[in-house]
Amino acid sequence: MSLWFWVIVACVIGFLTKLLGYLLPRKWLTNPRVARVAGILTIGLLASLTIANTVATGQQLALDARLGALVAAAIALWLRAPFLVVVIVGAAAAAGLRLLGWP
Repeated sequence: MSLWFWVIVACVIGFLTKLLGYLLPRKWLTNPRVARVAGILTIGLLASLTIANTVATGQQLALDARLGALVAAAIALWLRAPFLVVVIVGAAAAAGLRLLGWP
């Protein structure tokens, strides 16, 4: 089987998943438990993607300036800084660490 076969299979699965969302009864989606689980899953997926992209390059661990930027941004979040400030702090930390020679 070729790569294109799997690309088309993935597209069909994605389309059917979205279609299933439209076909579900509204009562199921307005259930507070479903809303709570969906919110938790969204946060968990975003956190796992952030960590995976921060400490990995391909199949290897990469402890570089991205990790320092994430730590700086996490501290800014902990101090309840606005989102724009968190982004600027993270970017400045990454730039500063790279300027100091950290890869």
